[in-house]
Amino acid sequence: MNDQDLLRYARHILLNELGIEGQEKLLAARVLIVGAGGLGAPAALYLAGAGVGSIMLADDDVVELSNLQRQIIHTTDRLDQPKAVSAKYALNALNPSVQIEPIVRRLMDDDLEAVVAKADLVLDCCDNFATRHAVNRACVLHGKPLVSGAAIRFAGQVSVFDMRDPASPCYQCLFPEADDADEVSCATTGVLGPLVGIIGSTQAAEAIKLITGMGQPLTGRLLCLDALTMQWSSIRLQRDPGCPVCGHRQSAGTPESGV
Repeated sequence: MNDQDLLRYARHILLNELGIEGQEKLLAARVLIVGAGGLGAPAALYLAGAGVGSIMLADDDVVELSNLQRQIIHTTDRLDQPKAVSAKYALNALNPSVQIEPIVRRLMDDDLEAVVAKADLVLDCCDNFATRHAVNRACVLHGKPLVSGAAIRFAGQVSVFDMRDPASPCYQCLFPEADDADEVSCATTGVLGPLVGIIGSTQAAEAIKLITGMGQPLTGRLLCLDALTMQWSSIRLQRDPGCPVCGHRQSAGTPESGV
């Protein structure tokens, strides 16, 4: 780190749990964020601000006026631009030293697996079950930790599925994939703007913890927020040994954060 880095990241370096060693891990990390919308916006901004060295940001959508109520990485003058490109402008303005790779397409199949394989960690900030399950399968295949977030109306949730931990469940263990699953969209039911900010920021915090090795991540726990009462609840998760996605992994017992 040079003098500018020491100044930029001083408030992180002052944390005994993080320090210079942790900051250097952040600078060397490569993160994939799937989705540059309500969750991806705060997550990407905080990770870029924290100095994550390389951020791949995947989104095939464009900025619309209705996005701006909550997707704070975009601006009115960037309407109709690809979200991944719009986000790159914001992230580079915040921290020019971070390498931003916008991916303006929907990641699928071999393409998704190839991009996940290049990442140290993945954040699922998308808005549909099909993509969540596809990302989960790719993370299990390549042994990548996954920070998953979701928000709708006034309810939000965050969890970590860390494939480096043999006892960790995967997303499929919690939400089994089903062809007839009801898809709920904020376009039809609405979502409180600050809620996605809280959940996306929590995803960023979990990502920083995983990269630096500090604290206790949400592996084996589902953290839920009711924004109407502003109450958090935590549900302990258990790996499904018969899971069709991760059941083949060797189990090493249950982590402290799980059951």
